[in-house]
Amino acid sequence: MHSALPYLSLLFNAMVWGLAWWPFQTMHAQGLVAPWATSMIYGLLAVGTALCVRSSLPGFFSHRVLWLLALSSGLTNVAFNMAASTGDVVRVILLFYLMPAWTVLLAWRFLAERPTAAGLLRLVLAFSGMALVILPQGTGLSRLTADIGLPECLALFGGFCFACTNVILRRSFHTPSMSRAPAMFSGCMSVGLITASTGFATGNFPPIPPPNPVWLSCALGMGVLAGEGSWALQYGAARVPTGTPHSSCCPKCCLPAARRGCWALRN
Repeated sequence: MHSALPYLSLLFNAMVWGLAWWPFQTMHAQGLVAPWATSMIYGLLAVGTALCVRSSLPGFFSHRVLWLLALSSGLTNVAFNMAASTGDVVRVILLFYLMPAWTVLLAWRFLAERPTAAGLLRLVLAFSGMALVILPQGTGLSRLTADIGLPECLALFGGFCFACTNVILRRSFHTPSMSRAPAMFSGCMSVGLITASTGFATGNFPPIPPPNPVWLSCALGMGVLAGEGSWALQYGAARVPTGTPHSSCCPKCCLPAARRGCWALRN
């Protein structure tokens, strides 16, 4: 019998993402835009993890796949946080959570996890639901893109990057577990800082506002939740199959070993 802990970990991470809009909208209202907030929150997490778990750094620098994990995690967080802080929360979260559909397609290509007929039906239902969410009321399919703004585009992009993160976590199961979360933290910090600095230089983002209790408390609280959620994600996503489980899987990485060999053992 499989442990329920990986599934509970993913549910906890989903809850963190589902509640993240409130602190980011609060910080945005206080003048702290999402890229600045993201870089600050994950910068503290990256530094704190590096100081507390010093053995995480050698693993991060010696495994190139963790650099991809850092990039996908950073793009996921910045895109979602910007969308959630500036757009309609319900639309943004629904579009972001197309992530499982993107994951099935990516796992089909990169993990050789062929979806079942039921999985393909879920894909059709997922993308049909997306069309219903973004279709303007009382119009036909020809107006499908009429109501799509920047927050919606960022939510879709963030969901796709989140799916990439899940697939990369599965492919990086052979790397030290203590190195995966720091890779995610440093990626979010770097992408957030690059985005914020570029936006500030081009006049699209304001500077970091003076500290006040409201946005400081939101940033600290979100830092705690984001840290716990990231650890939960890297634990659960590396252990839960992206699609319907196969009858014969490699016990180390859950890839269909009987059909294609064990990727983790070969690398």
